[in-house]
Amino acid sequence: MRFLLRLASLVALAAAVIAGTIDSIQSVAASSVVMTPISDAWQDVSPTTLTSLQSSLSYYIHPRFYALIFQWLMLQPAFAVFLVIALLLWMIGYKKPSVAGRFTA
Repeated sequence: MRFLLRLASLVALAAAVIAGTIDSIQSVAASSVVMTPISDAWQDVSPTTLTSLQSSLSYYIHPRFYALIFQWLMLQPAFAVFLVIALLLWMIGYKKPSVAGRFTA
């Protein structure tokens, strides 16, 4: 289980690096700071999953939660969202080293 969490964390970190690289390239080309919201990035990659998630959340979750939290999250930069997801997955899958150390009997 921890392996899968760490693997998902690595994938999220790679997605964050890719999104950050794309934003930096667009920023250099536009001569101003460009940060792509996660909703735009998701719309470019898979628009059907975005619309299905929005419709299911608006149906099953309280409308206030949908309006406040989900809409706020969709306006955040894609690289930052993926970095937070990678950090959370890594923290959940973290294996604490033994207190005694490596070389104890």
